[in-house]
Amino acid sequence: MRILKRLFGIALISLSFLFVCGVFVYINNVLTPKTDGGLFVTSAGVPTPRSVEDMALYLYLQQRKDELLTPAGTDPTPIRFTISPGELPADVAARLEKQGLVKNAELFLNLVKYEKVGTKIQAGEYVLRKTMTMDEIIDAVQHGLAKMITVTIRPGWRAEEIADYLTTLGLKNYNRDQFLKLVREGKFDYAFLKDRPKTASPSLEGFLFPESYNVPYDITNDALITLMLDTFGQRVTEKTRQQIAAQKMTLLEALALASIVEREAVVANERPIIASVFLNRIKKKMFLQSDSTAQYALGYQAATKQWWKSPVTIEELAGVNSPYNTYRNAGLPPGPICSPSLASIVAVAEPAQTEYLYFYSKGDGTHAFGKTYEEHQQNQQKYQR
Repeated sequence: MRILKRLFGIALISLSFLFVCGVFVYINNVLTPKTDGGLFVTSAGVPTPRSVEDMALYLYLQQRKDELLTPAGTDPTPIRFTISPGELPADVAARLEKQGLVKNAELFLNLVKYEKVGTKIQAGEYVLRKTMTMDEIIDAVQHGLAKMITVTIRPGWRAEEIADYLTTLGLKNYNRDQFLKLVREGKFDYAFLKDRPKTASPSLEGFLFPESYNVPYDITNDALITLMLDTFGQRVTEKTRQQIAAQKMTLLEALALASIVEREAVVANERPIIASVFLNRIKKKMFLQSDSTAQYALGYQAATKQWWKSPVTIEELAGVNSPYNTYRNAGLPPGPICSPSLASIVAVAEPAQTEYLYFYSKGDGTHAFGKTYEEHQQNQQKYQR
């Protein structure tokens, strides 16, 4: 009886082995695989198993071939996705699902395991889309670092200066005119953009957050702008926005003032003081009389190849006819004149409490502040060069 049981067990194991081998032969011959980069791939796009150990994963993926070939969504908007050094594939898969880039994190992770690329996923910043298949995302996060470049946007640059700088980097898909067209039309869907004027072209001036970005060489214009706007949304916190609202200012108004502070301030600890000067003038319904706003209105100077005319005469400051010129128009300009740093935005959200209405450059980057016009005249006589 024991001998019969043993023989039956051996026969059952043999039949199981033959069944698995038969399935393996069927897959490799009947499904007519094609060669793709050294791997056999079925018509469904799933590599055929290279060993019996791969069989279970293969059958799992084969049953879900439609999911594998179907992108998570139809929205082509670029999405920034960062992978940290040492991050596990399971964590990457979970975040991809959370951001709507894949529908099923477990399926994505099993595809990574089956293709044996878990160790090839590299840390870095990537620009992905919901219209990408899982295989396309896997390919992207393996090879992105080899084609990355650092883009550094300086605080105080106007949109045209950003565009000119990007031209020098040799980005594969960058086009200056298209970039500026996207900035001027401003058709990006972010809650913090709602304060812009309801015009045909509500500009993104001031929202292109100044920062160093690691981006692919082939990043598109809209993806690059999206990256800057995403960063703005992250860095300008809810606390800062509430502080701005408490001053009965819109975010756009605060950015307009922050951009003036950015152009006027040189020494970091003077930012909140300079912000207080302009806020005090606004409360008293005085003209802001910021040189930077007139320089912005004057625009590009072909003779000197500069965007901010310097020196600028009193006649030019008063004469340029533009709503941005705060020598001729009361209150804030219609919008920002540059991309302000976070420090300037915070200075407007948390201004110094002063009675100053004037400031005058000492010539070393610092300023002399005055409460009255008489004090201002005294500072001019003292520090005039």
